[in-house]
Amino acid sequence: MNKESALILVTGATGKQGGAAARQLLTRGWRVRAFVRDPKKPAARALASRGAELVQGNLDDRSSLDRALEGASGVFSVQNFWETGEAREIVQGISLADAAKAAGIEHFVFTSVGGADRASGLSHFESKWKIEQHIHSLDLPFTVFRPVFFMDNFESPAFRAGILKGQLAMGLRPTTKLQMIAVEDIGIFVALAFENPEAYLGKSIEIAGDDLTGPDAAKILSKVVGRAVHYVPQPIEQVRSFSKEYAAMYEWFEAHGYKADIPALRKLHPKLLNFEEWARKAEWKSLTA
Repeated sequence: MNKESALILVTGATGKQGGAAARQLLTRGWRVRAFVRDPKKPAARALASRGAELVQGNLDDRSSLDRALEGASGVFSVQNFWETGEAREIVQGISLADAAKAAGIEHFVFTSVGGADRASGLSHFESKWKIEQHIHSLDLPFTVFRPVFFMDNFESPAFRAGILKGQLAMGLRPTTKLQMIAVEDIGIFVALAFENPEAYLGKSIEIAGDDLTGPDAAKILSKVVGRAVHYVPQPIEQVRSFSKEYAAMYEWFEAHGYKADIPALRKLHPKLLNFEEWARKAEWKSLTA
């Protein structure tokens, strides 16, 4: 695709992964059409100010997908399990892939999850695997990225308050390593796939930037945040009391875990962030518990 003439439709453009993909593509000179539910949302307006074309639509509405795909050459596809649930996520992902096939899209980039292909039994993994399988069945020119645990999760309210009070709590043993990736790096990999289709078309790639134990992460956070942060392993039953899916995920981390080849990924993306580099970019001083 010619960067100056090709148009990339980015779904989830006001979310984490879609936002990162849209920003990276715009920075690199691509024409971006951001698929948004609310064009007045600050995140949508911010993309428009950077040159993105906004198109209003809904992943549940096939006609809005067809309209958004008119004139597009590439697609970045992302769905939100935590917002929709398993069944609706699958329908949305399949519908977008079908619409892209009908529109003759040249390159369809789908973000899945690390381990989706390994029969995890986790609902938010299995939903993405079903979408992957459907994409394969369409003979659609594709790239699948399977990101691991987001470093950016540590900025979420669930973690942030504890970190700023000196505790990093997770349902993992202190000796268990967890692969992580900065969301902005997901956006960079998406841009690389569109820029170098010959290297990425037809491939499914698990992506991560670091591999740390909870105490390792807490030590780094202590240094960056400027206060002592101690790792606290949460009993799995405590995790299960507020989320069966999260508890099952932590159990999968313990038994199997992600398997991204980080050294190989650094050859593709030499500036791939490790956890400390990511943490130093986060604005901890502006966060409140």
